[in-house]
Amino acid sequence: MYCGSCMHDNTWARALRDAGAEVTLIPTYTPVRVDEHDESLDRIFFGGINVYLNAHFRWWRHLPRFATRWLDHPTIIRWATSRSISNDATELGELTISMLQGDHGPHRVATEELARYISQELKPDVVIFSNALLSGAVPVLREQFAGRIICVLQGDDVFLDILPDQHRSQVMDLMHETTQGFHSFFTHSHFYRDYMRDYLSLGDAQMDTLPLGIDFTGCATEPSLRDDTFTVGYFARIAPEKGLHHLADAFLLLKKKVPDAKLKFGGFLGDQHQKYLDGILAQLASFGEDVEYIGSPHTHDEKVAFLQSIDVLSVPTEFQEPKGIYVMEALANGIPVVQPRHGAFPEIIEQTQGGLLVEPKNPQALADALASMADRSVREPLAQQGWSAVREYFSQQRMAERTLELLTATRQPAE
Repeated sequence: MYCGSCMHDNTWARALRDAGAEVTLIPTYTPVRVDEHDESLDRIFFGGINVYLNAHFRWWRHLPRFATRWLDHPTIIRWATSRSISNDATELGELTISMLQGDHGPHRVATEELARYISQELKPDVVIFSNALLSGAVPVLREQFAGRIICVLQGDDVFLDILPDQHRSQVMDLMHETTQGFHSFFTHSHFYRDYMRDYLSLGDAQMDTLPLGIDFTGCATEPSLRDDTFTVGYFARIAPEKGLHHLADAFLLLKKKVPDAKLKFGGFLGDQHQKYLDGILAQLASFGEDVEYIGSPHTHDEKVAFLQSIDVLSVPTEFQEPKGIYVMEALANGIPVVQPRHGAFPEIIEQTQGGLLVEPKNPQALADALASMADRSVREPLAQQGWSAVREYFSQQRMAERTLELLTATRQPAE
């Protein structure tokens, strides 16, 4: 699948290189899949196949490394994952525990391999982990690496909250221990900073807010309202937590106010959510061609083309979104948004003035806001304000500048 965090981190790495920094983007589990130039290392650490085998078969983890290393080759992993494979968190409890055990668990060799590569071959000034779920590697890394180690928190809770109860308590205990090894944390919103401080019991840990950064290549050079039929869009994973069902319910109500309105949606669909999508399509079947599912665009150009084919974007999430990159991408193309009043969305809308906020999980409120967007006089100022503000506050250049400011200010680890 296309992972929003991976895609953003890929843009982040490129922006830092453009700003003059030396960056190594290290893939874990699988190769990075992005709709732009891949900035990552052509080497996988904690290769997903070996992680699975080490966790499930004691004899496998005792094999010599030369006998298992070939399974970490990017080509092998791409082939193995070419078919849809479930990454449902409810099935990954034991595997999560094994990863957090670090060198005290079944992934000792892989943990030491990563620490050795970073400390002896790369020798960086700072190491940034893309999430706290990888923190099992931190204790070993700190034994070998004297520099600062930072963690980006960007959705860990969404995964953790759907772990089975029998695993979640142990995972949380382990994470409380392993996250103590980070010198500081980055988040992309003030909301998520405060939320995760309590969620992970981080106490007085240093937590800095780093703005998201968008690559505007191929995006609209100026906001331009369409003259076609009013079309509501959704672009995110097809999954219950992203709230497509709320948008479907709202669309039923919207059609009563704006009879010619259309709904167009796209995003990655995992096998475990096929029935979820089928139910939504059946619910909206009576609208015929007024409802269109476009699948998952494979390229950046296709994604931009989709965004430029709608009049307003709405991803009415169930959970409190820590980032909302899809909102930035819509605004970058002059498309205003309607989002629930929770998570990072209020901060984004306040800063960009590019959309409307509604009560979460309230289809009627969502339908009313979407109906107001059918009026060009309502959409036009929001489109203009959002398009301008996202370029001012959320460019990849600004993200890189702020990153280097934070890293320079905290170059030496706190004692």
